[in-house]
Amino acid sequence: MSQAVVDGDRAVEETVPAPAGSSRRAPPASVVVFGASGDLAARKLYPALAALARDGLLPARFALVGTARSHLEDEQFRAHLREVAPDHGPRWDEITAGARYVSGGYDDPGTYAELAAVLDGLDGRDGNRLFYLAAVPAVFPDIIAALGSYGRPATAPDRGWTRIVIEKPFGRDLESARALDRLCHLYFDESQIYRIDHYLGKETVQNVLALRFANAIFEPIWNRRYVDHVQITVAEELGVEGRAGFYESAGALRDIVQNHLMQVLALTGMEPPASVDAKGIRDEKVKVVQAIEVMDAGRVAQDVVRAQYSAGSIDGMGVPGYRDEPGVAPDSSTETFVAMKLAIDNWRWAGVPFYLRTGKRLARRVTEVSMQFQGVPHLPFAPAEARGLHPNSLMLRIQPDEGIGLEFGAKVPGLGFTVRSVAMHFEYAEAFTQQPHDGYERRDGVAGLRADPRRVGGGHRRARPVPVRVVGPTGGRPPARARRAQLAPLVGSTCMVNGDHVTGEAQAVAFEGPPGVR
Repeated sequence: MSQAVVDGDRAVEETVPAPAGSSRRAPPASVVVFGASGDLAARKLYPALAALARDGLLPARFALVGTARSHLEDEQFRAHLREVAPDHGPRWDEITAGARYVSGGYDDPGTYAELAAVLDGLDGRDGNRLFYLAAVPAVFPDIIAALGSYGRPATAPDRGWTRIVIEKPFGRDLESARALDRLCHLYFDESQIYRIDHYLGKETVQNVLALRFANAIFEPIWNRRYVDHVQITVAEELGVEGRAGFYESAGALRDIVQNHLMQVLALTGMEPPASVDAKGIRDEKVKVVQAIEVMDAGRVAQDVVRAQYSAGSIDGMGVPGYRDEPGVAPDSSTETFVAMKLAIDNWRWAGVPFYLRTGKRLARRVTEVSMQFQGVPHLPFAPAEARGLHPNSLMLRIQPDEGIGLEFGAKVPGLGFTVRSVAMHFEYAEAFTQQPHDGYERRDGVAGLRADPRRVGGGHRRARPVPVRVVGPTGGRPPARARRAQLAPLVGSTCMVNGDHVTGEAQAVAFEGPPGVR
């Protein structure tokens, strides 16, 4: 079977991998991973391929080729694959046994000549080739240009298809994003280019669409009349974990905000699409991004915080500060924490603040969307009877403990009339028996980002470079709208901005702004 992927005004029919629970499988192909010895491939790509192999979703004629600057022999590469993805069954064992490895510089023509020879020797895959760029973004232009000469990029159905998958971040800024896009289109047709955000492949992210558009009770209240504010959080316990080379060039803004957070924001704020396919969803998400108010310098200083984690402890274990991590410059200004307040200037969301935050070395790992609704216009209960009552909230937990929570008011059992908030939870693990596929195991029209030439670089246009804001510990009580109970608990080790330490309370206050700022 196939699905239509729109390229300009014409539709290109593509055969796509089978989703979980389907009998369809991917077509025969050779998959080439650039950055094959790196952290991303080891932690995400190889385990995802192994899981697909275990579930019978890879074709019988499938080859895996790794390419990187690290020198490895084929057998060493095969042992590495088995080490990072062990015990995935006989099909994965077959794939790893036939895996090949090409070592060399990404700017060395000899690397691609050898790669072309290896691919030509892998007959029986119908000539289909997929190139996955999991290397550091700085070498993307070298790889793309070289594939233009050695990678058979031009559409040639008689020789099989060619596709290129590009990991985030797609460029460092608007200019570099557009330059990278122009380079891609020198050698590849838009139908061959996949700009990947794996978050969009997560079941719980895609469930945002199901929750909104498959249930009549939510859509009528999903707007400014009923919603007070929305919080989107991506918090990690880990530090850079040996990825300082990548992180120093990216930071939290480029690594998380401009892609993961903005994509989840767009899904949360978008209008109902005409169809749940790549084009329908993309078109509605773009409208949301275009409606985000661009900040001037004053708004940036007021509504955006960048910070670094300093030395502290997680679960009682000491952890180093960011500037103490191996490979990080001692005077680095790369942010590991970002919090910002955004406004979507359209009919649905005018006046509703969207709070985005992400950080490393925080108290717990969690990715979630929290939508808090307006309070009731009048409480007929005495204040003492409703001390534990809060406005209704809807929580979409993306990871871990995937599920949905709804908080509402209920009477406390007893002779008196006391009302407090209670929570109702739905958990994926209890409702569904099948194991959900990881975002890297899915590569459908929702997770693959298609380009519109008029819109390339839109994420960079909205995520301009932000000056570091110096925030010190605050005295006194936070403003009423700080909602410390929701914001502060995520803060783990102390953050540091330009040498000044930021306490958990200070982060909560800085997140929502000074008194009077909504």
